[in-house]
This record gives sequence, C-alpha cells and structure tokens, in this order.
Amino acid sequence: MSTPCPCGLGVPLAECCGRLHDGHALAATAEQLMRSRFSAFAVGDADYLLATWHPSTRPKRVAIDPADVWTHLEIVGRSGGGPFHTEGTVEFRAHYEAHGTPGVVRENSRFVREGGRWLYVDAV
Repeated sequence: MSTPCPCGLGVPLAECCGRLHDGHALAATAEQLMRSRFSAFAVGDADYLLATWHPSTRPKRVAIDPADVWTHLEIVGRSGGGPFHTEGTVEFRAHYEAHGTPGVVRENSRFVREGGRWLYVDAV
C-alpha cells in the first residue's frame, strides 16, 4: 500500500508532492507549491523547503522538529497564482501536533514565479 500524500488531495505521495520533492516535476500553481511545501514539512524534507524559497527571503537553514507531526492542510483562499500568473497568494491553515499538543499555523503566503518556477516569498 502506498503512503497518502500529506497535502490532503487523496493521492499517493509518490504520485503527488513526491514528484515535486524529487525534482521530477515543478509546481504548476502557487497552491500546488504550497501543498508540496506542507508535505515537505510533514516528511522532513528541509532541502526542498530551501530550494522553493525565494533567495531574497530564504533563511540559511530550516530546522524541522521531528516531534512535530503535521496532520492536515486546509486551503482557505487564493489569489492569482495560476498557470499564467507570475504572482499569487495562498491562505491556509496547517494543523500539527507538537509533543502531543495540537496547534494550527495560519498564514497568507505570497508566491512569485521566476524562470518558470514558483517560489515562496513570505507571509502577508
């Protein structure tokens, strides 16, 4: 049985965000990049997070706490970010458990497309 993708689309990880994580595909939309970044947090792929972070705001490293379990993602809204746009925002709620305590990260993320690739910029 294949592992379901953490992004919540109901597709196996290898056929969904895993293709983006391993470089076999690029996100076609800002939402797809958002979903793949959530999945990267869930599977502990800090390299992917850094690779999809805009150079102007990218930290030197990303620390992922293995005690954090990312449980599910809710997309609340989006603006732009489609296949023919160069910028967009995705508002989301990322649910997790840290050391057994549930929590939610709420953010309206800003994305840009440069050189054909969507990149995370920051929260607005």
